Amino acid sequence: MRRQVQLIAYADRLGGSLPALGRLLDGPLAGLFGGVHVLPFFDPYDGADAGFDPVDHLAVDPRLGDWADVRRLGRGRDVVADLIVNHVSDRARPFRDVVERGDRSPYAPMFLTYDRVFPGGATEEELVRITRPRPGLPFTPMVLGGRRRLVWTTFTSHQVDLDVGQPAARRYLGEVLRRLAGNGVAMVRLDAVGYAVKTAGSSCFLTPGTMAFIDDLTGQARRLGLEVLAEVHAHRRFALATARRVDHVYDFVSAPLLLHALFTGDSGPLRDWLVRRPGNCVTVIDTHDGISLIDAGPGPGDAEPGLLSAPQVAELVRTIDRNSAGASRASAGPGGGPYQVSCTAYDALGGDDRRYLLARLVQLFLPGIPQVYYVGLLAGRNVAGAARAGDPRELNRRSYTEAEVIEELRRPVVRALIRLIRLRTTHPAFGGAFRLGAAPTGELRMAWQAEGAHADLWVNFGTAAHRLTLTGAGGTEVRTEA
Repeated sequence: MRRQVQLIAYADRLGGSLPALGRLLDGPLAGLFGGVHVLPFFDPYDGADAGFDPVDHLAVDPRLGDWADVRRLGRGRDVVADLIVNHVSDRARPFRDVVERGDRSPYAPMFLTYDRVFPGGATEEELVRITRPRPGLPFTPMVLGGRRRLVWTTFTSHQVDLDVGQPAARRYLGEVLRRLAGNGVAMVRLDAVGYAVKTAGSSCFLTPGTMAFIDDLTGQARRLGLEVLAEVHAHRRFALATARRVDHVYDFVSAPLLLHALFTGDSGPLRDWLVRRPGNCVTVIDTHDGISLIDAGPGPGDAEPGLLSAPQVAELVRTIDRNSAGASRASAGPGGGPYQVSCTAYDALGGDDRRYLLARLVQLFLPGIPQVYYVGLLAGRNVAGAARAGDPRELNRRSYTEAEVIEELRRPVVRALIRLIRLRTTHPAFGGAFRLGAAPTGELRMAWQAEGAHADLWVNFGTAAHRLTLTGAGGTEVRTEA
C-alpha cells in the first residue's frame, strides 16, 4: 500500500462512471494520487443508503461499469473498496427467500432477528443500552415466512443485519473478500464494523466479541493480500483500541480539532491528540458522511472526557452553521450529543480560501495516509436544498460531470490545493520520519526528514499564518503566508 495521498469518491458523482473516474485520474489528475477509494459501486449504487445497502455485493452496477474497470483503476495506484460487513439490502435475493419461506429458507441463519440475541426477551435496561447511530431501537417488524418477526436493522429499515456469528454469513463475507482481491483491490474498508456483533446485555458496539470478529476478518483479508481499514465513529478510545488490530484506522478525531483551532486559535486539543495518535491512520477532514464530531467529544453522558468539551463541540457546530449561512445540519449521536455535521469542508470554513488551504496543508502533513474527499478536492459548496430533500448528507455529495470537473480545476483555490497534494505525494521528505516540534499555545510545528530532504511547517492558528520550508535536491525553498 502506497503511503501517498488518496482520493475518495463516488464513481457516479465524479465523472458518472468507473471509466470516467479512470479518465480523470489518468488525465487532469495524473500523478496526483497514490490511491483511490471508490465508494460503493456494487449493484445498486443508488439504493436506500447511497450504495451501502447492496442487493448484490459481488456485482458491479452495470450503469457504472464492470470488474474490468475496477482492475484498470488499480493499474499504477491502490484501489480501496468497501466490505459492508453489517448488513445487506432488504431486496437482496437471499433475504427475499427468507421473506418468502421464513426458517425453511437455507439463508435464514444469515440474518439477525431480535430473538436470536434475546431468546428469553430483553429488559428495558438492556434495550436502551444498545448503541445505534440514529434515534430509536434497531428493529423493524417484518413478515418472514408468514410469521411477524423483529428483524435487526441498525441503520435504515431497508438494511437488514447479518448474523456474523453464523457460518452462512461468514461464507458470504469471505466470498466478497475473494471477489475484491481477485479484481485488483488493495485495501478493504470495514464499513460499520463496530455494529457487526450483538451481545445481550452489552451496548452491541465494539464489544470484545466485535474485536474478535475484526481479528478474524482481518486475518482472512490479509491471507488474500488485502490490507484492512477499520471505520470506527465513536469516542477516540475505540480508534486507539482498534488501530492495534488492523492495518489502518480512520483518524476522524483530527478534523474537529483542526476546525476548532482555526476558529478559536486554540491548538491545545489538536496537539494533545497528535502526541497519542496512532501512526497507522487514514486522515480525513470531510467524508461522504460529513464532518465528524463524536470522535473528539466526550463519551455518552460525559462519562469519558473528550479532547473537546461538550460546550466546545456545541460552539463548533454553531460556528460551522454561521460560516455556511445556516445550510449545515448536525445529527445527534447515540448519547444524544452531536454526532457529525453535514456540510462541505469549504463551506464549514466560510469559503475562506486561505484558511481552507491551511487546513488541508495541516492534514497533508499528518503521518499516515491522507484521504481527500472529491467535493473537498474541488472546494465544493453545499448542494442547495439537499437537506430539505431528505438525507442531510446529500449537502456534501455533489455530482460533477467530467466537463464540470475540468472547469472546477481552473479555480485558483483548487489549483493551489492540487499543488499541495502533489507536494505531499512527490516530495521525498514525506517518505521519512515525522516529528512534532515544541510550539507556544496557538501554534503548531511539524517536520518530515528523509536522507537530506526536509519539510517543515509552522502554523499560527490565531492569525492563520504559516511558513513552509522545503529542502531537497533543488535546494531550500521557503513559502510563507502571513
